[in-house]
Amino acid sequence: MLERQPEPPLPQVISVAELNRIARELIERNVPLLWVAGEVSNFKRYDSGHCYFTLKDAQAQVDCVMFRHRAQLLGWLPQDGLKVEVRALPTLYEARGRFQLNVEVMRRAGLGALYEAFERLKARLGNEGLFDPARKRPLPRFPRAVGVVTSLQAAALRDVLTTLRRRMPRLPVVVYPAPVQGEGAAERIAAAIALAGARRECDVLIVSRGGGSIEDLWAFNEEAVARAILACAIPVVTGIGHETDFTIADFVADTRAPTPTSAAAMASPSREELAKLAQQAADRLLRAARRGLEDRMQRLDFLSRRLVHPGERIRNQLGELRHLASRLVGAWRRGREDLGWQTRELGVRLAARAPDLPGLEREAAALARRLRAGARHRLEAAAALLARLDAHLKHLNPQSVLERGYSITQSADGSIVRDGARLAIGDSVTISFARGRIGAQVNRKE
Repeated sequence: MLERQPEPPLPQVISVAELNRIARELIERNVPLLWVAGEVSNFKRYDSGHCYFTLKDAQAQVDCVMFRHRAQLLGWLPQDGLKVEVRALPTLYEARGRFQLNVEVMRRAGLGALYEAFERLKARLGNEGLFDPARKRPLPRFPRAVGVVTSLQAAALRDVLTTLRRRMPRLPVVVYPAPVQGEGAAERIAAAIALAGARRECDVLIVSRGGGSIEDLWAFNEEAVARAILACAIPVVTGIGHETDFTIADFVADTRAPTPTSAAAMASPSREELAKLAQQAADRLLRAARRGLEDRMQRLDFLSRRLVHPGERIRNQLGELRHLASRLVGAWRRGREDLGWQTRELGVRLAARAPDLPGLEREAAALARRLRAGARHRLEAAAALLARLDAHLKHLNPQSVLERGYSITQSADGSIVRDGARLAIGDSVTISFARGRIGAQVNRKE
């Protein structure tokens, strides 16, 4: 009988949402952030600020989204048909299962080379020390004249002249015209800067241009302009583009202003501020003069009170002299009385402390008698103690025992025999008496 084979397990079933999630994770994990070039199509910016468009080329297209926090950093509005480069993260919109690019940065196609050239020149000039803050000069506070390098047709020139006229109407302005974009603009700008530095007609030079794209501002990123600013004999202020625009000329200049109007404000003093400072100085001077006059008036009043007629001064000094003489006499009398009292007090204290010689002699005689009596008593006590100790020693003296008829027996080794059992028949012994000793031999034992 054939055995029944077990059925294979059913495959796991997942939802569409789970499938799209897995696909999104695979795409994001395996495809990094990258640059993609293409043509913009169907561009739409919604009220939320998010931008949606299609990026395409001759063979394919891909949907793109640029969220508001990224889109608001764009300084220009993309148009359909425009060639762009985007830095984006490939992902999958799970709700619709649609592959798309999450765009972080967008730039016009071809700007990448310009940015790379900008960064290379910036790094090279920075290594040479052209951007070193230590070499940058301060702007003069009160320039005799202001120079401007820009195009005669540029709106930046009108802004600069309007600002200078408002701040300091009588300040002379010298314009060194030069094209600010196009072929050969960099060389013309550098020549105008060199001309201003050679003529020395002004104390500060403004190099300005209105806003524009990086291509429009590129003349100020050329090395010739940077070298001309470095070699210029007068301080240079740049006001190129808008506040967010930075060029190589800005880094080399002594001062960089965010706009042409700001550059004019930095290069010129303000008439209103100077008038205010002058008024403040005049007020301080007036207050100082008034205060000095009042101090001198008070000093004059004080000196007038001190001014006395010579006769009055003599009378006052005579009165003071009589007063001092009276004080001197009184002080002498008081001093004499004090000395008399001190002398009497010292005599009483000296008499009280005089020694009683007869009493001291009687006390010395009494002490001598007590000393002799004490010495005699101590000698008698010592003699009695010595007699008792002598009697005691005599009582304990072995010679006294021998005098009473006793004897001392010693063995052959000289030890005293206290027990007869220690001796044997025939042992030699020595017997000591009160007078003399004899040798003997043990004949018997009991």
